[in-house]
Amino acid sequence: MWPSPLSNGGFAARLSRQRQKSSHRMSLPKISIVTCSYQQGQFLDATMRSVLDQRYPELEYIVIDGGSKDNSVDVIQRHAGDLAYWVSEKDRGQTHALQKGFERATGEILGWLCSDDLLLPGALQAVGEFFRDHPDVDMVYGDALWIDAQGRYIRPKKEMPWSRFVFLFDFNYIAQPSCFWRRRLHDKVGGLQEKWNLNMDSDLWLRFASATQPAYQPGYWSGIRDYPEQKTRALRPAGQKEWDALIAREAPALASWPRKPLNLTARALRVGSKMLHGGYGAQPPRALVESLKRYEISGT
Repeated sequence: MWPSPLSNGGFAARLSRQRQKSSHRMSLPKISIVTCSYQQGQFLDATMRSVLDQRYPELEYIVIDGGSKDNSVDVIQRHAGDLAYWVSEKDRGQTHALQKGFERATGEILGWLCSDDLLLPGALQAVGEFFRDHPDVDMVYGDALWIDAQGRYIRPKKEMPWSRFVFLFDFNYIAQPSCFWRRRLHDKVGGLQEKWNLNMDSDLWLRFASATQPAYQPGYWSGIRDYPEQKTRALRPAGQKEWDALIAREAPALASWPRKPLNLTARALRVGSKMLHGGYGAQPPRALVESLKRYEISGT
């Protein structure tokens, strides 16, 4: 006997379930990605392609260039038809450029990608599905792959859940291009602040963490370029001065303590947490590592 169309196993019920699933798939949030760039034309094309190749259905991509004199504008113009907005003009630095981009952004979910980093295949789909399925979560970060100046795989960066103590007294372990958040959280804490030249991301994560519980979602979402000419390497003493200011703000009771015992304790906690979460000995999927080849650069 054929089931009645009105029964649970009938055509009408199956069609209803299919429509619900389809609606669920279609309800992905709009994601706004901002790329800031200055004089990094050698990396910029790979960065932009890694975003546009996501084929995320609700992507808003914004590029803010600081008035580069190299080939950056040519690279941007090559992809201009796929951008929500772009500009090349003098600004006050990286943080100001990002502020300009986020002021333009209209997405529910925000993130930024520096002009020498990459988004890995499927990253935005995973991020969109995570926020869709976790409406109460306002901030999430994932894992990353370290890559060299040419874009070749070095090693994985598999992380641990949020710990303010470890973050402050070991190091900023959140992979910046693998971190995304809701617009409501951004507006609540006030976004990036120009006073932080090197640790603008660390400051933002700490202010986010004061307003919400950061979520860690295992998964490789970005490629972080590691090379000698990086801004953070060249200005390390200034970066430490900023970090001391963050500690004084976030943990005033510990700011005057001898730093070494705090550092050793934080490192032990980090090692233990990473061991528990499979952070050591982790191997990314081979297909993901192979996908980096399409973004490799020669002559850098």
